Amino acid sequence: MANLKSSKKDIRRSTKKRLQNQGVKTALKTYVKKVKKAASGEDAKVALVGAVKAIDKAVQNGVIHKNQGARRKSRAAKAANKLAA
Repeated sequence: MANLKSSKKDIRRSTKKRLQNQGVKTALKTYVKKVKKAASGEDAKVALVGAVKAIDKAVQNGVIHKNQGARRKSRAAKAANKLAA
């Protein structure tokens, strides 16, 4: 355990941020899962729009790296296109 007051505050702050980021990451997985489990191509495209928006927001806020965001969007788009075909 930290001794300095500022270190204790850093620990509280990082714990709070970690839990927020964990929620965002879980939501991203859910969005991508909805794209993959869509019943038709139209459903997949609607789900893809939501997934891309969430991924972009996570990248912008620094929750995930930009390359990871690009990879997730690419894989989700590939899955949606597969359902549409």
